[in-house]
Amino acid sequence: MSFDQMTIAELAKYLSQKEDLCPQEEELLERDKRHGAAVLLAKYHRRKEKKIKEEARLQKMMAEENTLWARGYKMVAGVDEAGRGPLAGPVVAAAVILDPEAPLITGLNDSKKLSKAARELLFEQIVINTHSYAIASASCREIDQHNIHAASMLAMKRALQKLPLKPDYVLIDGFKIKNCPFSQKAVIGGDARSLSIAAASVLAKVARDKIMADIHNRYPSYGFIKNSGYGTYEHRDAIGKFGLCPEHRRSFRLTDEP
Repeated sequence: MSFDQMTIAELAKYLSQKEDLCPQEEELLERDKRHGAAVLLAKYHRRKEKKIKEEARLQKMMAEENTLWARGYKMVAGVDEAGRGPLAGPVVAAAVILDPEAPLITGLNDSKKLSKAARELLFEQIVINTHSYAIASASCREIDQHNIHAASMLAMKRALQKLPLKPDYVLIDGFKIKNCPFSQKAVIGGDARSLSIAAASVLAKVARDKIMADIHNRYPSYGFIKNSGYGTYEHRDAIGKFGLCPEHRRSFRLTDEP
């Protein structure tokens, strides 16, 4: 059946299931004089242009990894953390080794630029499509004992140590890890510049949100399921009313009082 023999509804269904049209199909669709066909063709072109731009964005974010793979490194791990700023809960880190042969994960980006729903969908895709991944944390007590920067480094080192496949090079968001046993490079703003770091940022954020949901079930007065431990007005107000729970970071400024 040619396109002009299809109803507009049938044509719309066909195009929705077709990733790419061959040149002959595009030509046939361009010849279709129906207004609905022209609308569907324009929609297809917009979708194709969006796909091309997304592939270019993802390839740009693979620059660090591509350089290292070209130099002979096989297991390049990206590392990032979530939870440096909150008043409560652990800091969580993830390490991800991408598979250079796997398809690029559409939509993958710095976790802060993604919605909660998008992060959760990407979490599943990352877990399935990577060579290796691991998630680790440092507790609020360790944060109080060492300071948040040192605890973040500790969580990232633990994530690297938990990887089932050991990396031969590590890309880290922000700062190098002290006494890291692997060759490493700190990438400033890495969660927006490296796809493996972005993948780690998504895993760390989703994992931490789940931890904070569990903590919320134990200490529901503070709204951790909504604020993830960050110092919102409601959270600080709850601290004023109920005091601190065991998951609060005593080394942080927990109230607005001078």
